[in-house]
Amino acid sequence: MTVTEDIAQQRVSAQKRASAPTRPGQQAHTDSAAAFIPDQSRAERKTSFDVADFPIPGGREEDWRFTPVDRLAGLFQVEPTDDSKLILDICAPAGVQVSEATVGDSVFGSVLRPADRASAAAWAGAQKATLVTIGSEVELAEPVSITMTAQDRARVNGHLIVDVGRFARATVVLTHKGSAECAANVELRVGDGADLTFVTIQEWDDDAIHLAQNDALIGRDAKLKHITITLGGKIVRVCTNVRYDGPGGSLEAIGVYFADAGQHQEHRLFVDHEAPHCVSNVEYKGALQGDSAHTVWIGDVLIRAAAEGTKTYELNRNLILTEGARADSVPNLEIETGEIIGAGHASATGRFDDEQLFYLQSRGVTADEARRLVVRGFFAAIVNRIGVVAVQDHLMGAIDAELSMSLGLASSVEAV
Repeated sequence: MTVTEDIAQQRVSAQKRASAPTRPGQQAHTDSAAAFIPDQSRAERKTSFDVADFPIPGGREEDWRFTPVDRLAGLFQVEPTDDSKLILDICAPAGVQVSEATVGDSVFGSVLRPADRASAAAWAGAQKATLVTIGSEVELAEPVSITMTAQDRARVNGHLIVDVGRFARATVVLTHKGSAECAANVELRVGDGADLTFVTIQEWDDDAIHLAQNDALIGRDAKLKHITITLGGKIVRVCTNVRYDGPGGSLEAIGVYFADAGQHQEHRLFVDHEAPHCVSNVEYKGALQGDSAHTVWIGDVLIRAAAEGTKTYELNRNLILTEGARADSVPNLEIETGEIIGAGHASATGRFDDEQLFYLQSRGVTADEARRLVVRGFFAAIVNRIGVVAVQDHLMGAIDAELSMSLGLASSVEAV
């Protein structure tokens, strides 16, 4: 049986099992202590295309303990995409081939390894994927722009595949807008010696729910810059998993998020260093404001025994602008070999830097403007590394809009 046939068979099996009724006594008991023992190593984590291999999360599992799973029931079931409420707008420069991929295509599912029930359900519910192909040695002067807009809380099973050929150089920007219950998978294949910048932007309406898994496979001596920007949506959870297909691969994973009152924004990363002499640098920054604003950042890096010469570092910083907001940050580093160049991680969460505010105010800057400048400086170090001017300008404009609201909230809190 070929890989393509095996994947197709798993898809059919997942759909049948998801739709089949469960008889009494057929479902495994999930309240036992054993059901909630986390994997002793990230190398043990389960991946499967079959929805039935992932029990519906109850919130006590390690991978779901920060997530409001009680509001995600619909995305744990296999349902078709409501195409009548979905608009997909793609702008691609010359040298890019945009097409549709289906189960019979070898590229479909070749990088993806669903690691939770939402990803497996999105896989089973997707009948097709948008395939962006950049040929070998092609260098794009302009980015590929993909905008997905939904309405009326449409059910969406998104699937995007970006296949970059050897020694190619490209930027792809994926933007999500509107109102939806969206479960999505993204596959990024970066060929040997290629250089890909991939930007995923979440600017959903306030009622949207978005669960996404981004899987990337980096070729020999290839580079991937993966950028995650989350500004909107009621609940957004983006899981990014990166593997290396040969030595010399390099990953730069950066992210910016801004959570408002009532929003839950969760970003999880798993960098699997199995090939030797590869590099990964992860840096995410977030700001929170308003009552019950909640952000979660989980960074997992696994350096396997064969990954000698690895160099890795991950950093997460969170700035809390008002009372009532909460940021959870958990960096994890697992090393199975001592033959590495370096490995480290750091995390920090706090409020405004009083010394910076005092310095600015002592030079005639108002209190509100001083706060605005401090937050802009906090984000600028990340934003300026995106490399797409239009995205950078748009992002800073959106951050300014959020700050206008937060400064008003801060003034109200101080007055009370």
